[in-house]
Amino acid sequence: MGGLSIWHWLIVLAVVLLVFGTKRLTSGAKDLGSAVKEFKKGMRDEDKPAGQLGDQSRKDETASDKQRDDDHVQR
Repeated sequence: MGGLSIWHWLIVLAVVLLVFGTKRLTSGAKDLGSAVKEFKKGMRDEDKPAGQLGDQSRKDETASDKQRDDDHVQR
């Protein structure tokens, strides 16, 4: 008594599905998964030396500048 059995959890799951719907739950799960992925990526980047991080950010800036230039030329 006091612990929840599998039947209690199934009932809770059914109520949650009825209240939120599967579409909202799947989009929430996707958002949670992408947040965890970004967090892990940030933790890996934190372990790299500062010089490596600076080089990567410069590459990203150069790529974004080139994209902006390309967009400007197309207009």
